[in-house]
Formats: sequence, structure tokens, C-alpha cells
Amino acid sequence: MRTIVTAVLLLLALTVITGLLYPLAVTGVARLVLPRQANGSLVELDGRLIGSELIGQPFAGAGYFWGRPSATGPFPYNAGASSGSNLGPTNPALLERVRADAKRIQAAHPSQGPVPVDLVTTSGSGLDPHISPAAALYQVERVAAERHLEPAALRRLVERHLEGRTFGLLGEPRVNVLELNLALDRMVE
Repeated sequence: MRTIVTAVLLLLALTVITGLLYPLAVTGVARLVLPRQANGSLVELDGRLIGSELIGQPFAGAGYFWGRPSATGPFPYNAGASSGSNLGPTNPALLERVRADAKRIQAAHPSQGPVPVDLVTTSGSGLDPHISPAAALYQVERVAAERHLEPAALRRLVERHLEGRTFGLLGEPRVNVLELNLALDRMVE
């Protein structure tokens, strides 16, 4: 009987520690150290919530920069279903989807050459809000033509939204598509 009581008390103690105290401590530290990210990095436009800058948003119009495809299914992004694809690199369904996306993107950018890989491949989470600088610059001509803007002005806008490596050494330079498109909308207002 003593062993059962000890086991139950240990179960209750570990449940409180790992199920309540630890999550509260991690959340508290996150809110102190990274308050914007811990609270969802929500973005408002004209007083209405349009999404999080940490989750890829669907932009399909010709007058916007396009982000990476979503691994959680076709647009719109499904933030409740974060996951990468289970399709391997030689899977025929994945190859066909990538070919179709590349063909669609090349048709929208006929004089640009090969499509940057991040415009046709998903990220590990399937919700990445960033594209490479090359993918953003690849789209400048299309967006400029659609918005009746000078391509040089859009290139400068992309360069202003370029984020460097995290801590100067982790990851690759990137551009947040939501922030870039919001700046684009402000630019033409």
C-alpha cells in the first residue's frame, strides 16, 4: 500500500511540475525575453487583424509578392495544421506539384529565367513566412508592372525588408513576405 501511495504522490507532483509550473515558467521567460514572438506577432491593417508575421500568409494576386507554398494544403495557410510534407524527394506527387508550380511561376515571369527553389518548395513547418532575397527580387518585374511602379523602387523596398542571419550567423538572409506586401500597399496609397 505504501508503494502505491508513493507512486500516486509522485505522479501528482510530476504532473504539477511538468504540466503546470514548467509551462508557466517557460511562457513567462519567453514573454520577458521575446515578447513580440511569445504573443503571436499579430499584425493589424486599418484596425483589423490580418495575421501573424511568423506564419506565412496567402498572397496570390499578381500585384503582390508570393511566398512559399504551404505544406498544409493549398492556400490559405492552415495555422492549426503545422507540418511539413511526408512526401520524399522522389515521390511522383511531389515532383508533379513542384513542376506545376514552376510552370505557373515561370508563366507569370517569362523573362526571369529559372524559378528560385523556395518559390516551389515548402519549408519544414509548412508555414514559413520568409522567402530568399533572390525569390523576392525574381518577382519585382511582375509586381512593378501590375502596380505601375518603377522596378528600381521595388528593388529598394525589397532591400529595406531584408533580414540578416539570426545573431549574425544562423540561417540565411530572408525577406518576410507579409511585411514586404504591407509596405508595398503603404507605398502605393
